[in-house]
Order: sequence, then structure tokens, then C-alpha cells
Amino acid sequence: MPTCPTCASTHTVKNGRIHNGKQRFKCRDCGRQFVEHPTKKVIDQATWSLIDRLLLEKIPLAGIARAVQISEQWLQNYVNQKYAAVPRQVQVRKKNGGG
Repeated sequence: MPTCPTCASTHTVKNGRIHNGKQRFKCRDCGRQFVEHPTKKVIDQATWSLIDRLLLEKIPLAGIARAVQISEQWLQNYVNQKYAAVPRQVQVRKKNGGG
């Protein structure tokens, strides 16, 4: 059995499979679930700008995720990060004028 990437424990057990069929493991000490040799998909700058443009349209997140071939969870996290970066206060200036 592989060791846990978080606590380096060898007390791991098989815990099903992920969407692409890879074996998933669970650490009995810390509870972390992991895959032994994960493959991380790198998203290039062109895809990032495409995602930003598609988010401005009224397209559901599920549709964007399918079109760009990314997970819905990743897209939701990205949208949440962009929303958190938006300033919460609006700057209002008083008009100078008569009447």
C-alpha cells in the first residue's frame, strides 16, 4: 500500500476508484483520500481567457465545463475566487451642480 501524502503513514486502505478508473486510497490515521500517481491537467492561458469570456455570457457552468473540458468543481472554485476578488464597496462621488 502507498504512504499518505499528508502524514506519511503506511496505514492506508483501498477506497474505490476515481472517475477515470484509478485506484483511490484512504489514510486510516488522518482520513485523507488520495490517488497514488495523480495526473494534473495544466490549463493554458488561452483556456483561461476563453473561460473568462464564457463566464460573461449567460452560459451555465456545466456547459462551460463541458465545452472547455474541465471539471465543474474546478470551475466553481475559480468563479468563487474571482467573486472574492471583487471590491465590496462602491465609490460614490457627489455631483457638483445646481438645481
